[in-house]
Amino acid sequence: MNEIRVILADDYPLIRESVRKLLSKAEGIMVIGEAGDGHEALEMASTLEPEVLVLDMEMPGLSGLKVAQQLQLKKSPVRILVISTYDDKQYIQGLLETGAAGYLVKSEVTPDMIINAIRGVARGEKNWVSPRLFHQIFETSSDTSAKTLNSQEKDILRLVVVGKTDREISSTLGLTEEQVSQHLDAIFNKLEVVSRVKAAVHAVREGLV
Repeated sequence: MNEIRVILADDYPLIRESVRKLLSKAEGIMVIGEAGDGHEALEMASTLEPEVLVLDMEMPGLSGLKVAQQLQLKKSPVRILVISTYDDKQYIQGLLETGAAGYLVKSEVTPDMIINAIRGVARGEKNWVSPRLFHQIFETSSDTSAKTLNSQEKDILRLVVVGKTDREISSTLGLTEEQVSQHLDAIFNKLEVVSRVKAAVHAVREGLV
C-alpha cells in the first residue's frame, strides 16, 4: 500500500511538531514537508506533489484561504484538510466550496480524528468535518427513514462514531477486517450515505447509537 504523502502548514512550530509526531505513528502516512507560512505551503503543495495538505487558516504572508484558492485555480490534485480555530458556519462553508476536502476545529480535534480525516480525504471523500460541524452545516430533513440496523451493525456504527478504524473495530468485536467492511457497506446502504463521516453524523442526529 502506498503511503499517503502529507504536508503540514502551520505557523506554529510546536503544532507542526505535535502533528508530525502523531502522524509518524500512523500506518500508511508520511509527512514529506512542513511550511511555516502561506507562500511556503503553496510552493510545497505545487512541487512536492502531496496527496494531502494539512492547512491552518491564519498564516503569515498568504492566508490559508488564499492558498486554497490558488491551488483550486491551478487545478491542483492535492486534497486540503483545514485545521483551524474558526468555527463560523459561513466561513467553513466558504472553505469547503473553495475546494477544501475537510475542516476540523482545533479546540475539539482528537488524534484519531486527524488521522481518520487524512485517510478519508486521501481516499477522495469530501466534506470531512466533525459530527457537530456537519450537523450545523449540512443539516437536512429526510422524508425516508433508514432501514433497521441489526445489533452487530449498531455495535460497528458506535465505534465508527468515535473514530475507530476497520482494524480497531475488527479487534474490538472479534471480526475480520473483510467482515467489518461488508457490514459497513450494509450500514451505508441502509442509512443511504456514502462515507463514514456521514454515517456517524446520521447516527448521532437520529439517535441510532
